[in-house]
Amino acid sequence: MTAKKLYFIGMVGFFILYVGLFLRQPAISFQEGDIFFQDLDCGPPCEAIEAVTQGYNGSQLSHCAIITAAGRTYQETILTEAIGDYVIETNLEEFLNRSDKVIVGRLKNEYQYMINDTVEYISSNLLGKKYDYIFDITDDTYYCSEIIYEGLKMADSSKEILALNPMTFNEPGTDNPFRHWVDYYKELNHPIPEGKLGLNPGGMSRSDAIDIVYIFEKPSGFNQ
Repeated sequence: MTAKKLYFIGMVGFFILYVGLFLRQPAISFQEGDIFFQDLDCGPPCEAIEAVTQGYNGSQLSHCAIITAAGRTYQETILTEAIGDYVIETNLEEFLNRSDKVIVGRLKNEYQYMINDTVEYISSNLLGKKYDYIFDITDDTYYCSEIIYEGLKMADSSKEILALNPMTFNEPGTDNPFRHWVDYYKELNHPIPEGKLGLNPGGMSRSDAIDIVYIFEKPSGFNQ
């Protein structure tokens, strides 16, 4: 094979790789403090969460994470999230591979001053904490929405960026809890915390303090 043919093949391969990366990269630069709301599709738990609160533009959202280190690539961009057994760090590529039905929120300009302290608190104080299986906002364990709420509260407790509301574990329009939650809390040997204060990704995504700045793939329920 001649040098010219090898050069041509190499350039074609480079072009294909470049185009693939270009199409994968959004036309927006993500920043520390950006909140990624995800339609996780994890079965009954996610379905129960999504059923009780609509997200932005009707989106069904069951998980969220926050950028704590913005990088030049997806692999270098780090999100902190409460998932599995602990609060952990995940790069953006891994996060999207889990589900790319994701919308991205950003604090409005008047609240941007809170981001540095929010990210610092989450990274220094919440990373490695145990996951909050009970969904108890008052203890030292944390679910996904809670770490972002706590970070913003520590940054400026005078601003209610994300409001706490009474939680419901009931099927919409009834006083009957979802079967999933009955079995879930029975296994934990804990009463269902119906009416206790908390928050979820859907409600967070509709906060007046947040602008939705990017959509990867539309979550289920998203209104066209």
